[in-house]
Amino acid sequence: MRVSNIISISAIGASGVLAQSNNVTGQFGDAAVQTGNPVGMSVKATLPEGAFWTGPIDGNVRGSLIAKSGAGGVGVDYEATFSNLPTEGGPFIYHIHVAAVPEDGNCTGTETHLDQYARGEDPPCDASQPQTCQQGDLSGKFGHVNASAAANGTWAARFHDPYTSLVEGQGAYIANRSLVFHFANKTRISCANFAVLAGNATLPPAPTAYPSATGGSGSGAGASSATSTPAPSSTVPVTGAAAALDVVRNFAVAPLVVAFLALL
Repeated sequence: MRVSNIISISAIGASGVLAQSNNVTGQFGDAAVQTGNPVGMSVKATLPEGAFWTGPIDGNVRGSLIAKSGAGGVGVDYEATFSNLPTEGGPFIYHIHVAAVPEDGNCTGTETHLDQYARGEDPPCDASQPQTCQQGDLSGKFGHVNASAAANGTWAARFHDPYTSLVEGQGAYIANRSLVFHFANKTRISCANFAVLAGNATLPPAPTAYPSATGGSGSGAGASSATSTPAPSSTVPVTGAAAALDVVRNFAVAPLVVAFLALL
């Protein structure tokens, strides 16, 4: 086996790691500006009274996310309002997730963030380049929810996002998806589907209840068993940096191993 081959393989591996660390554009490019949103169209996701997370919290985070067609049909105008925030675990984050809240109310069923261009969550969104962020990462693009910045206990923000849509059938369409509110470490606190305020849209059925921590049904009429999906945790987990680095390291090293064996 030639030394030059080993050097070449090492160089390829190093460039792969560097590319991963600098990857802020999705596999399918940057997000495109969405046009043609119907005039007067608006939807609203309102967090329920009961929290999905079962830790010490007074009821649930209260709040909503209103989405309206942007001026000239370009993008979406948002109004976010949240109150009764937990006293620890912030700053809080919120996203539009790709799937609707299932009928049993289990927030894990909402899957991942709306990410039509396959960008992924890491590295974190750069708010100065919102076109490179996941479309559903609203707090990444427009600001996290800080309890200290809440006026009279309520945090509110208005912003325009040109990369999401209210045109049914488009990949950037949000009305059939969901709002998920998280602790800073991404633990899901609460979630909600959208309801139409004005205009027409196809929406998922409303959840009937939240599952309990023991995997049984939550309160409320029509509550169903949640044994097929993970039950919410009452402890806020800490995401270790070492674990994240291990994932990156495994992806980077695998091609090196394959190439090395091929030269033996």
